[in-house]
Amino acid sequence: MWGPEGLDEVEAELLGPQEELKGKDVLEIGAGAAQCARWLAAQGARPVALDLSHRQLQHALRIGGSFPLVCADAGALPFADGSFDLACSAYGALPFVADPRLVLREVRRVLRPGGRFVFSVTHPIRWAFPDEPGPEGLSVSSSYFDRTPYVEQDEEGRAVYVEHHRTIGDRVRDIVASGFRLVDLVEPEWPSWNTSEWGGWSPLRGNLIPGTAIFVCERD
Repeated sequence: MWGPEGLDEVEAELLGPQEELKGKDVLEIGAGAAQCARWLAAQGARPVALDLSHRQLQHALRIGGSFPLVCADAGALPFADGSFDLACSAYGALPFVADPRLVLREVRRVLRPGGRFVFSVTHPIRWAFPDEPGPEGLSVSSSYFDRTPYVEQDEEGRAVYVEHHRTIGDRVRDIVASGFRLVDLVEPEWPSWNTSEWGGWSPLRGNLIPGTAIFVCERD
């Protein structure tokens, strides 16, 4: 799944035709419990699941899978140049770093020429609206251009969760400046079958404003 709307890779084929994934070396960045890597392995690909969180990778280990799990920083990938054919990230890594170009340049480095990187993030327009699923989440409450990060702190004032806002233009410029070519920008529409409501996600909001932005990039 690329996002809460429910767009899956079987339907989207953003990494390429499903039948062509077999034998491909694929890096999943910000893998969490490695759901994407597990699906890729089932298609015959050779995935590697990478995440900064050791706890998340423990979940992946418990669920199981015959692919490597790597605990590392996405801004300093522990792989040789040109190690992978493809890379992907579904809501992982990029929203949580202050300088996403560090990650993008590292991903480009480890991709082979012609390699594709597909990543999804919360659609930047959502930052202008309250994170509410009902009607209160439909009125603009802050500036789309305010790039102040969202920060949660513990009782001692230490940041325990940080998410950074980038506009659509910022994302495009980051991609191009990092040496990628932007092939597509997908904004999934909310499907009629999806009646789920959780957090700030709901059919009401999803039918009116985009929730996910998926960037399809290639290394020339």
